[in-house]
Amino acid sequence: MDYRIGVIAGDGIGPEITDAAWTVLEKVAEKYGHHFERTDILMGGCSIDATGEPLTDEAIETAKKQDAVLMGSIGGNTSTSPWYKLPPEKRPEAGLLRLRKSLGLFANLRPAYLYPQLKEACPLKEATADKGFDLIIVRELTGGLYFGKRHTESLNGVIQATDTLTYNENEIRRIAIKAFDIARKRRKKVTSVDKANVLDSSRLWRKVTEEVWADYPDVELEHMLVDNCAMQLVRDPGQFDVVLTENMFGDILSDEAAMITGSLGMLSSASLNETKFGLYEPSGGSAPDIAGQDIANPIATILSAAMLLRYSLDLDEEADAIENAVRKVLDDGIRTRDILPREGTDQVKVVGCSQMGGEVAERI
Repeated sequence: MDYRIGVIAGDGIGPEITDAAWTVLEKVAEKYGHHFERTDILMGGCSIDATGEPLTDEAIETAKKQDAVLMGSIGGNTSTSPWYKLPPEKRPEAGLLRLRKSLGLFANLRPAYLYPQLKEACPLKEATADKGFDLIIVRELTGGLYFGKRHTESLNGVIQATDTLTYNENEIRRIAIKAFDIARKRRKKVTSVDKANVLDSSRLWRKVTEEVWADYPDVELEHMLVDNCAMQLVRDPGQFDVVLTENMFGDILSDEAAMITGSLGMLSSASLNETKFGLYEPSGGSAPDIAGQDIANPIATILSAAMLLRYSLDLDEEADAIENAVRKVLDDGIRTRDILPREGTDQVKVVGCSQMGGEVAERI
């Protein structure tokens, strides 16, 4: 089969990790008789340098013509990069927000799974890591604080900034349905995270989520305040199955969930619209401090490519092959430096970004 895959390599380590993932996709295509046509799309700082815009209309139209898009990372050092001296709407992250909105990518799925082989890299205490965890964060991606009206003004000589957090019931309902559907295929538990003790938007979130729950009597629902959820993720992550939450809370909690897996370089993600189209990316950032050194961990991007095959192309067997290859690599003691064990490093093989891509591809 022929498929069109857009690639947004982006900035920082983005080109390195997407190239490693593409090596794996090419091996999948070779083994299973597919052809993946790669189309590179500019977004982020590299697009600013080339066009003056973080995302052009042409790039959006190109993305829409693909079956799916694989992304690396965007942005740079917010303290030193000239990109962050530009107005907010011209900065790299503005391109990502616009792409999500333009493509209707309302559902962000971020699985967090602790591989037994990486227990030593997990920062949690040993008794907690020994129990393991397997959860997925379902984050609403096109509403809330990041897309609300905002402005900065001077009032009586004092500068004041305002950001508006807005959700309507339809936005909440569709992401809640996505979470309950996913839970039905997993361990049948949804933890809805909000701040209903303070925020009107969270009280509506809780109300609509309970309305959706009425159609899923086989799924357990619990509500949890976001500050408690942040604590519970490091106290006992094994209690969670599907975590449903709004945009900003999900942004923060998913990075926390990534870190307890041992490294941000291990957490994949999918952003889906109401069709099968999706944007797939690692949850980590552009890591400009290590860009170009071939030491980044590409596993999250490789696993994102597996999600791309599964969710957008319906290639479940091929997705399984990638995920199994990653497990084999870890079983064989192959590590990038961010997932090295605390002790016994002489028993592992330390590789760079491109070699890790090759090691996974060899095991497809």
